[in-house]
Amino acid sequence: MIGRITEAIIETPLFGVVLTILTYWIGLRISRKLRLAIFNPYLISVLLIVAVLAVFGIPYSEYARGGDFIGMFLTPVTTILAVSIYRQREIVKSHFLPILMGTLVGSIVSVVAVVALSEAFGITDELKYSLVPKSVTTPIAVAIADSLGGIRSLTVTALIFTGVMGNVLAPLLAKLFRVKSRIATGVAIGTASHVIGTSKALEMGEDIGAMSGIALSFAGIITAVFVSLFF
Repeated sequence: MIGRITEAIIETPLFGVVLTILTYWIGLRISRKLRLAIFNPYLISVLLIVAVLAVFGIPYSEYARGGDFIGMFLTPVTTILAVSIYRQREIVKSHFLPILMGTLVGSIVSVVAVVALSEAFGITDELKYSLVPKSVTTPIAVAIADSLGGIRSLTVTALIFTGVMGNVLAPLLAKLFRVKSRIATGVAIGTASHVIGTSKALEMGEDIGAMSGIALSFAGIITAVFVSLFF
């Protein structure tokens, strides 16, 4: 009887929703308590979800029923970044060309690096095309991967990894390379690590978050156009 109830709960979208929210809440608590960059709430949440599914033998498809429901909110949440961009519109206007050129170079280097490393290590085209859009926001990245014949689930995994690494390492790298310009910092974060990285940029300052927000938008468009022309 208990087994049937458990199966019924797992098979509902509510399971994925509750598990995602609960693990992220745990991640936030750990992150705020330890205050170390490595204890990122996104990373903790992902690891906890993987652990739960693995330990209890729950298929990913069962979790995805609710996880995908939460994913529906990604696009509207991304558009909220427009508020920060609007507030910082004067900075955007005065530095539009540097922002555009920085994003252009960063986006092209990201794609070329994936292709070059894939060729160097003999990675299959299917895997290579799954990784090409790793640095752009999810809806655009998935569309690019699908058009190239990549594996959607692998693309999403690469997106999560790239975003979390950007979120965790952004402040450290800015200090390490002595990046003084807040505009350059924001553009680098948004270009390299899309929305998840931008959430860290917003924590670093609204101006940095605004630059990151506009950079991730440019990066998505530039990557889509570049890939369509050369692949």
